[in-house]
Amino acid sequence: MTQIPARDAERYALGTVGVSKNFGGVQALHRLSISIPRGQITCVIGPNGSGKSTLINILSGMLPLDSGMVIVDGEGLHVVHPYEMPDLGITRTFQDVRVFNQISVWDNIMVVLTRRKLLPALLERGKASQRERAEQALRDVGMWDKRNSLAEDLSYGQRKLLEMARAMALDASIYLFDEPFAGLFPQMLTRVKDIFKQLRARGKSILFITHNMDIVRELSDHLIVMDSGELLVEGDVDEVLARREVIEAYLGD
Repeated sequence: MTQIPARDAERYALGTVGVSKNFGGVQALHRLSISIPRGQITCVIGPNGSGKSTLINILSGMLPLDSGMVIVDGEGLHVVHPYEMPDLGITRTFQDVRVFNQISVWDNIMVVLTRRKLLPALLERGKASQRERAEQALRDVGMWDKRNSLAEDLSYGQRKLLEMARAMALDASIYLFDEPFAGLFPQMLTRVKDIFKQLRARGKSILFITHNMDIVRELSDHLIVMDSGELLVEGDVDEVLARREVIEAYLGD
């Protein structure tokens, strides 16, 4: 474990230093160093195959690093495991929604709060504090009235909201969202944007991936542009999008 300078730890919630990841002969990430400002919304954009999802999988411990470090609250980690995420204050959602289809919306939340295997969690009533957090998370995403519905009976957008509610119930400090707006109808898209703004107002740090440039401009405080597994540029949204290399590499103009 490596200690990062205090001034950087105060400013940045999450980051990488020289992270590389290869899949056989394919280099998904190459010596990637980025910083995620604390309490802000950071967006990652880039062409397909630029390494965006690989980055989130590295940050959430779903993939091992080949080299480099992940920085969490000023601590440099060479190895990150998925089971460590709650203790590190990190949670995530997936591009392909992952919920337990055969149980209720309410039980989907309680499973993650009890942090047990599925069956013991279902048999346990849960502490009052856990039930309060579950209710608050469902109300925050507008799903309280669906608490008794089976997850498999939800629409695609509602399933995305349920996955977000599970993440919010953990009350993490860092949220990683992989394509949270993909495939949503306008009304649901607006609700997810409101959730992002709500999390930012609570001082949470958010990293998300999207291809929707209108959403990038509306929500992002900080923008990271990747290309071929490398950092192209990062910084203020308007300044980054005005850069010629970004226009040429990503916007295709």
